[in-house]
Amino acid sequence: MADEPTSRSTPDTDAGGLGPADRAEAWRRLGSETFDVVVVGGGVVGAGAALDAATRGLRVALVEARDLASGTSSRSSKLFHGGLRYLEQLEFGLVREALRERELMLTRLAPHLVKPVSFLYPLRHRVWERPYTAAGLFLYDSMGGARSVPGQKHLTRAGALRLIPSLKRDALIGGIRYYDAQADDARHTMTVARTAAHYGAVVRTSTQVVDFLHEADRVTGVRVRDAEGGESVDVRAGVVINCTGVWTDELQRASGSRGRFRVRASKGVHIVVPRDRIVAEDTGLILRTEKSVLFVIPWRNHWIVGTTDTDWNLDLAHPAATKKDIDYILDHVNSVLATPLTHDDIEGVYAGLRPLLAGESEESSKLSREHAVARVAPGLVAIAGGKYTTYRVMAADAVDAAAVDLPGRLRPSITDQVPLLGADGYHALVNQADLLAARHGVHPYRVRHLLDRYGSLVHEVLALAESDPDLLKPVEEAPDYLRAEIVYAASHEGALHLEDALARRTRISIEYPHRGIACAEQVAGLMGGVLGWDEAERKREVEIYLARVEAERDSQTLPGDEAADATRSAAPESRPYLLEPVI
Repeated sequence: MADEPTSRSTPDTDAGGLGPADRAEAWRRLGSETFDVVVVGGGVVGAGAALDAATRGLRVALVEARDLASGTSSRSSKLFHGGLRYLEQLEFGLVREALRERELMLTRLAPHLVKPVSFLYPLRHRVWERPYTAAGLFLYDSMGGARSVPGQKHLTRAGALRLIPSLKRDALIGGIRYYDAQADDARHTMTVARTAAHYGAVVRTSTQVVDFLHEADRVTGVRVRDAEGGESVDVRAGVVINCTGVWTDELQRASGSRGRFRVRASKGVHIVVPRDRIVAEDTGLILRTEKSVLFVIPWRNHWIVGTTDTDWNLDLAHPAATKKDIDYILDHVNSVLATPLTHDDIEGVYAGLRPLLAGESEESSKLSREHAVARVAPGLVAIAGGKYTTYRVMAADAVDAAAVDLPGRLRPSITDQVPLLGADGYHALVNQADLLAARHGVHPYRVRHLLDRYGSLVHEVLALAESDPDLLKPVEEAPDYLRAEIVYAASHEGALHLEDALARRTRISIEYPHRGIACAEQVAGLMGGVLGWDEAERKREVEIYLARVEAERDSQTLPGDEAADATRSAAPESRPYLLEPVI
């Protein structure tokens, strides 16, 4: 290894911050140190790989061109699920692996971020469907699906309708309830990255790889460009790990190496509607479609409904939802609802791209969700495929593959024993929520909401209000969030732009019909106080965010991908020195 690692077995409480001072120090370190591993890509696999490598005692840097989770990892169905439908495809290993990872998240690694959620599977056919589905769920439960959540429960039609009264009576003859888990994917990814920084990794966003460093046929690092200021620096490393998801092929071409596998992008669109539009207990719904499945997922005061599954060959950074996508979702969910959803009910829409390993089938829904890892060239490893739930396994496999390019014996992965930041002490704080609320003068409900976003880091968030009590007031026009959360996003969580805070640190951009426009001025003022924005910069941030929302709304009225892509891609970038194509 290049030098003695800076990772900490018992990190201090100041570690793991991604504020302005941390960002400046990270830039200095990128240009002055030699790393064992440089991870490219700040999605959940990249953040997981940085954490995995750092906790093995390696010197690690993680660079991301835009924001943490700005691609696929903030646009998923927000589920940690075992992949029940993969049983039908006989992918038993994938299901078993996913269920083990779900269990780890629920119980040990991230109980503050990952929560159980139940689903109703409506039965439509007599005689054969109940025993067929029950057999699959029994196998699912026995493989780990019922380890820390309830097992399947069979319901009559009347019982299923009591659970979800909004269903049409003729839409089912009965149902089966089962459990999975859910999380705010963007917050989870960001917390994985902060945990990596907590253990000594250099983590820096708005840091774009623009070239690779070589010695003979060996990759020896990357050249990165600061997408905020335009400066460049060479980052030297024993091995580079490509964790860029749908950008995997582009990065491999940029390295001058031929890829060992090919990645295809499949677009998945979700809509968000108010909770009162579908009357139900706290349970979701899973429906079969002709291509895959459709989820109706409880999400605080909302429902997330999705997803689509179509090939995408256009702008990878900004996949656009079309009217056709939205109509597809509405048509399928309305087939079982007594009171149909309409376009007017939609609060938010988001589109993401799944990085699928290309196979023989031309149907993206049948491409493999298994992951692949390969040593593309000496000093360069690539990983792609997989699913959000198994990110930790993917990360460990990627670091294992890097071992051949690192001197000495690589220690085994231990991330199954490393709780994410905020997990330690979380359960005790839940029991003390009323006391914590009284101490800070906020409602206990608000404290419980904060605990499920920050865990034991809630003390850092609330401490911001000691010098400014107004930070404990809600954000105007987005009352689910406190002003302190916006300040914390900029001071501790690496949010550099309005979009980072409104779309990922919070989910204001999809949870309110105004999509963040109504509070953009106030949020820009709160962030600007931390990041040193003058009036011109605050105005620029608001204008760029408003243009983004307008472009997304316009694209969602267009019928086809090409027109929607052209409209969405016309919106300006918030990072002024970002080069295209982004790799």
